[in-house]
Amino acid sequence: MDINKIITKLKKQGESISLSIAEINDYPEPGISFKDITPVLQSPELFKKVNTALADLSKCFGKIDLVISPESRGFLFGPVIADRLGTGFVPARKSGKLPRAVIEEPYGKEYGTDMMQIHTDAIKKGQRIIIIDDVLATGGTAKAIALLAERLGGIVAGYVFFIELCYLHGSDFLGNDKVLSLVEYK
Repeated sequence: MDINKIITKLKKQGESISLSIAEINDYPEPGISFKDITPVLQSPELFKKVNTALADLSKCFGKIDLVISPESRGFLFGPVIADRLGTGFVPARKSGKLPRAVIEEPYGKEYGTDMMQIHTDAIKKGQRIIIIDDVLATGGTAKAIALLAERLGGIVAGYVFFIELCYLHGSDFLGNDKVLSLVEYK
């Protein structure tokens, strides 16, 4: 089947799902328009549709060995998608939350900076990785995870997001050909 047809079909699904996403202005800081996915998570039908669509988008990148997602909302989707793809899951966490040896990478986000970590034994050389998260804003979090994966010898096949805030140009930062998003806010 043609990948472009699959993507077009999934984008249309994303448009209908977007009607259930609540927008909260000036949260968590003035000037930020927060996309609240809680209504989607509360609906078994919508949550299933989103996870199915994210798994289908992930398949567009070919064979995947591992899914990596950042805390906290990425954890809502990453393990489910890993299960559907038959892959392992790697949690990317903020500083001080992983119990064994880690590598870390600083990153900028829409309204501040932070540090991302993964275990040093999380990825084997040559494993194909997909990074899944709820929202693509500036791309800082996803880029930090990609750098960590690459430092451990992983190959970042692509990035899949539930929501993309296109006006922040995160996909430009990550490489447009490697980014697929279900719902886009222009």
